Amino acid sequence: MAITDDAPQRPAREAPYHHGDLRNALVRASAQLAEIGGPTAVTVRAAARAVGVTATAAYRHFNGHEELLAAVHDQAAEALFEALDTAMKSVPQQPDPTATAIAQLATAGRAYIEYADRERGLFRTAFCATDIDIDKDVTEDPIFQLIGVGLDALVTVGFMDPRQRPGAEFTAWAAVHGLATLLIDAPLADATDADREAAIQHALATVLRGLATGPHAEPYRSNDPHIALPA
Repeated sequence: MAITDDAPQRPAREAPYHHGDLRNALVRASAQLAEIGGPTAVTVRAAARAVGVTATAAYRHFNGHEELLAAVHDQAAEALFEALDTAMKSVPQQPDPTATAIAQLATAGRAYIEYADRERGLFRTAFCATDIDIDKDVTEDPIFQLIGVGLDALVTVGFMDPRQRPGAEFTAWAAVHGLATLLIDAPLADATDADREAAIQHALATVLRGLATGPHAEPYRSNDPHIALPA
């Protein structure tokens, strides 16, 4: 018998996602939610709505909020790392290798703060604590290792005393992260552009001056524009 439009139909099954990998699509959609609302905006249901699938389909890929947030956290941290890596690589090689090493670390520090200000939701998400990510070894973090590359360069050129090198990543990271947090939240969120710039310059110069303990550091403490504190 021919099937007509009036013939009974089986219940429609949930259509497969035809626009690529659903898991990655959910992560990308959640990253966009985080750009606006930070980590609290990331939920499985909100991501499903953004992609155009049912929550049931989304839950096949993520057991819950924490698992999805962990995936977005990783993507946000990777985006921050890429911003720092690109900034460091953009610094031109100078005839003086010490000047190059100083500029690379200073540029990375500024890029960190500017990324936080530009991508506030993603920045907060990159550092939100999740049950899944909380046990990760910080020394394996790409940002920690990238800071280490910059510090190693300072030791190599004699700007930084090698005895000061162990653990120096924490000092440099804490300084820029702390200022970034002050600028995007309280109490510096409403600071003028001039005050924000002065705070950035002072923080970066102070960190670099503190690292200037090697045998070839002294001329740069006063003359290098990345280190000399504004009058």
